[in-house]
Formats: sequence, C-alpha cells, structure tokens
Amino acid sequence: MTTLFLTVGLPGAGKTTRARQLAEEHHALRLTPDEWMIPLFGDPQPEGKRAVLEGRLLRLALEALRLGTNVVLDFGCWSRDERSAIRWLVTAAGASCRLVYVPVDHETQRARIAHRRSTTPDQTFAMSEADLVHWRTQFEEPDATELEGHEIGSPPPGWSGWQQWAADRWPSLA
Repeated sequence: MTTLFLTVGLPGAGKTTRARQLAEEHHALRLTPDEWMIPLFGDPQPEGKRAVLEGRLLRLALEALRLGTNVVLDFGCWSRDERSAIRWLVTAAGASCRLVYVPVDHETQRARIAHRRSTTPDQTFAMSEADLVHWRTQFEEPDATELEGHEIGSPPPGWSGWQQWAADRWPSLA
C-alpha cells in the first residue's frame, strides 16, 4: 500500500529537512509549496495563491498515490481540520497516511528562521517576532490519537463531508 507522509509543524521546525529524509527513505515524491511559490508567482507569499497551489499539489499527490508512488506532502498543516481532510482524502484514494509532527521550541525556531533569511533570502519570506508568536496561537498541535492514525472525526458543523470541506479549503483541488 502506498503512503502519504504529511509533515506537520511551524515554520523553522525542520519540516522540509525531515521531508527530504522521508522522500529518500521511502522513494517518495516530495511536494513542498514553498519551493513552488517564488518560481510560479515571483513572491513567496502572494495574496490568495497558497491555497490554490496547495490544492493542485494535493491533487497531484492523490494521483501519485493511486499510481503506486509514495508521497511526502510538506504543507505544515496547522489545523486539525486540514489534517483530517487530507487523511480522509488519502484513505479514500486507497492509500495510508502518516502524520510526521516536527515540534520546535520558540528559540530554536527563531534561530533557524534568522539563519534561513541570512543564507537563502530569495527562498523564504519575512517572518517577524510577532508573526512567530501569533502563529503559535493558531497552531493546533496533533495529539497522540491523531498521530497514531486513529479514526478521522467528522468535518466541522455545516459540512456534509471532508471532500466538501477540502474543496472549499483548497478550491483548485476539485
């Protein structure tokens, strides 16, 4: 059975480094939106483009899984709903999904981001201290049940299923 490895964590956690390792270990296709944003849009954070790109990469990931190729999806996936929707889509495609959580403390995160900005400024975007603090309040850390791949809960109220929720979150997925 093919597997989608979904990296989860904040900027500067080491997700992309871990994603590269997973891709090598499992002969997997690695999809990292950050590596596509500047070449496609000329900007690392163009307004409204991230969700479009992620939807297309997620669609590509699902097709690769159906064709028998393992995939590493390096999205970050801060919300439990995003992770649940992706897990549901992967399962519906007949593959397995493994969350790979990469935690990071604030000081390490700050140091890694500063290093990235000084060594590869053209491959990243500006992140202020206020951004880092704010993002920590938005991030929903996965619990043991989620990491172990147990049952996927129901979508948020108002959604008939994860497919519909995902199509709204990533409009280019459909």
